[in-house]
Amino acid sequence: MDRYCVIGNPVEHSRSPWIHTRFAALTGQALDYGRRVAPLDGFAAAVEAFRAEAAARGERAGGCNVTVPFKFDAAALAQSLSERARLAQAVNTLRFDAADGRIHGDNTDGVGLVNDIERNAGVPLAGRELLLIGAGGAAAGVLGPLLDTGVRRLVVANRTVDKAVALVRRHAALALAHGTTLEAWALGEVPGSFDVVVNATASSLAGEAVPVAAGVLRPGALAVDMMYGAAAAGFMGWARAHGAVPRDGLGMLVEQAAEAFALWRGVRPPSAEVLAELRALVDAG
Repeated sequence: MDRYCVIGNPVEHSRSPWIHTRFAALTGQALDYGRRVAPLDGFAAAVEAFRAEAAARGERAGGCNVTVPFKFDAAALAQSLSERARLAQAVNTLRFDAADGRIHGDNTDGVGLVNDIERNAGVPLAGRELLLIGAGGAAAGVLGPLLDTGVRRLVVANRTVDKAVALVRRHAALALAHGTTLEAWALGEVPGSFDVVVNATASSLAGEAVPVAAGVLRPGALAVDMMYGAAAAGFMGWARAHGAVPRDGLGMLVEQAAEAFALWRGVRPPSAEVLAELRALVDAG
């Protein structure tokens, strides 16, 4: 039995154990997946303890998902990084390689977001104009895969514009390779309107107003909050009130988990089926 877990602080709310347990059941994979709280100053020690405990039981720790606030710690701990994790400088998935025990880091958030938008919401991104609100770890994790879709124009807007500028500079070569216009703006100065708006901030969770003007939304635009449930309610209500199509981050959650599962097990799980089940579970309260 291989063991996996999600590590964070807090982590009790995480849906990852339910998602990966369903993935395993539907693909015939034998694994155990749990939650693990790490002290704020003890991420690396928590990872090593998880691996040691599995070994003591005669089992193998296969990897972990990493949630807030440890995605930058995970990037520092990993001994190798995928290209998308290197660009993001943040890791949400660790794989412990069976051959030599080395730790490989990846970031599946961006491909999870793209898959949810394109497959589940049915909105192709190539040639579109997209606004990404925020320039923290969540935004950094998705910017590279969003550029890989071939969007025509992508604007990163942030309260502290210097952070947006730094993120844009790090992705400039990738944007150039795809012929994408990549810009950084302060929140109150974003020019134009967009086909897709992605909120990578915690504005709804903090009870704050949506940090951009409604004019950024084209009629019928897709407006995605990377959070879900109550944490996404404010942004989704704002989008709906201004003629946009709101979408929460539940699909992204499942799709990024599917990418992690495939990285660990070499099997692609039926993410659409699991998303439908989880949506029904969440809606039922």
